[in-house]
Amino acid sequence: MKRVIKPVGTALLLTLGLAACNPYDPGQRAVGGAAIGAGTGAAIGAIAGGGRGAAVGALIGGGLGAVGGAASTPPPPPPQGYYAPPPGYYAAPPPGYYAAPRAYSPY
Repeated sequence: MKRVIKPVGTALLLTLGLAACNPYDPGQRAVGGAAIGAGTGAAIGAIAGGGRGAAVGALIGGGLGAVGGAASTPPPPPPQGYYAPPPGYYAAPPPGYYAAPRAYSPY
């Protein structure tokens, strides 16, 4: 059980770190793509060829992931426009306006 906690915790930490990236920044997309590509390439290289294959797979996957991440950066959304409130919408009383105090009634 202790052998599983460290790799799972590391994978969770890396996943949370990638989740905090700005999707509209090409640099951050390249770093995220490189990390995912290197991990995937190392896993495939380890399965296919062992030690040296894992290193080659990590290098190739990291490079392709960085290029793919930077190339697939979407354009940022348009800025939010400001629209005046609709007619008859009550937002706040005009400046200098004070409501008349209520008369006291014992009943």
